Parts: sequence; C-alpha cells; structure tokens
Amino acid sequence: MTYAGWIILTASLVGLTCGLIGVFLILRKMAMMADAISHTVLLGIVVAFLITRELHGSHMLIGAVLAGILTAFLIQWLHSLGVEHHASMGIVFTTLFAIGVILIATSVGNAHLDIQHALMGEITFIPWNTITLPLIGQIPEATALLGLAFVIVLFFIIAFYKEWKITSFDPKLAASLGIPVVAMHYLFMSLVSVTTVASFDAVGAIMVVAMLITPAAAAYLWTDKLSGMLVLSGSFGVIAAVTGYYIAAWIDTSISGSMAFATGLIFLVSFICAPKHGMVGRLIRPAEVV
Repeated sequence: MTYAGWIILTASLVGLTCGLIGVFLILRKMAMMADAISHTVLLGIVVAFLITRELHGSHMLIGAVLAGILTAFLIQWLHSLGVEHHASMGIVFTTLFAIGVILIATSVGNAHLDIQHALMGEITFIPWNTITLPLIGQIPEATALLGLAFVIVLFFIIAFYKEWKITSFDPKLAASLGIPVVAMHYLFMSLVSVTTVASFDAVGAIMVVAMLITPAAAAYLWTDKLSGMLVLSGSFGVIAAVTGYYIAAWIDTSISGSMAFATGLIFLVSFICAPKHGMVGRLIRPAEVV
C-alpha cells in the first residue's frame, strides 16, 4: 500500500471506531466525557512510561485504560457528593491532564512525549513505524493497534447490544431487569479509553474528541434507530478521515486538523439537510394538525 494509503486507512479506522463508541456517548448525554478521557489518558501513558521506560507495548494501553476508569470513577464520586456533573468533569480532567503535563515537563526527559504530539498526533509518521504480522506481513503499528481496537469495540457492541440499548435509554429500567448498570458503565468507560489510546498516538487529542462526538451527533439528526445511527456514525467518521486528508493535501496543512474540520462540515450538512431533524426538513414538513 502507498504512503498516503496507510495514512487514510489508519485515520479511517479512527473514524470508524470512534464513530461507533461515540453513538453511546451521545445517547447517554456524556459527550464531554470524550474530551475528559482523551486528555486524562495522557497521565496513564506518562505513568506507564515512567514505570517501564518504554514508549511502546501493552503497558501503555493498560495505563491509559486505568486512567480512563479513574477519570470516570472520580467524576461519579464528585457528582455523588453534590458537585454538578459537568463541573465534576471539568475539575477531574483538567487536574489529571495537568498532572500528566507536569510529569512530561519534569520527569520524562528526552523521550518523545510532548504536548504538541499529545494534541495533534503524528499521523504523517505512521507508515514508518511498522510491525510484522503472520499472514499479513508488514503494516504500521498504529494501524494494527487501531484494527485491534475496532475489533474489540465491535465485539462488545454486538455481544451486549441489548444491554447497551436499555442502559443508554433507560438505566432505571435496566436495573429493574437485573442488568448490572454500574458494571456496564465502567465497561463502557474502558472501551472509550481503549479507543482513545489507540487513536491518541496517531491523531492526537483534538481529532479523537472530534471523531468521538461529531459523527455521532450528525448521525443523530438522520435517524431515530440505534442500528442506523451506528452505521451512519461509523460511515461519517470514515468520510471525514478521507475528506480531511485531501483537504490537507490541497492546502498543505495539518492532516489531523483537517480531518477534525471535515467532521464539522459533515455535521453542518446534516444540520441543514437531514430530512427529519435538519433545518430544511423542518421547514418543508407540513404543519401538524392540532
């Protein structure tokens, strides 16, 4: 595959995986949790590096997942103490992210961990860092990790589809039916963390947030069915990745930034043109008879 092909494939996997998991963030009214976890995983990555002194390996994923779960736990704990939910998100994610930034500045040294990399990623370097897989051959390490993250997310969505649906729309009903709502919540936070850290090195925090929230928000305007929303959101993520790459090539600018911008364009088109919830649809729909 060509250099550009690997970049587009990797970004498309980001868009597809984030698009799927973002649907449940939107439905659970937890969109800003994506912003929180995409920043606090930095602390888990830094702590994992300080313990092992290695920049690659499963310990990075474990550290990020634990940081994501810690974020969810602290937010829920503060909320249970009477702090408004969005305020607790802001408190936790800014504090944990700041700790990660301080550790990078004071303890990491010459390792390739920096704030610019954390925010914007290094997607242009992806094709050069390869691994060899049986039956497949050499592929970029980031592409392999994102492929694994996609398989994990897809497996859990399919395996617990009914549980995700009920807990997203009516947690009280789910609890009355014997569904472990708290366990499902932390499993979901783990999936968000896995998705975030798999995407983090390639595209940075800004694009992770854009891909987690905007395609799902756009899909929400087109359909009221969960299955349709999942398909649309994943598709919008892939379209944004491909479109963003060619926008960046056209005007010679940041690839990750252009892909995040493309998600905004998709939402704008959806906001205007969606047949049921879009502006045009609301204008041309006959007035309901009272």
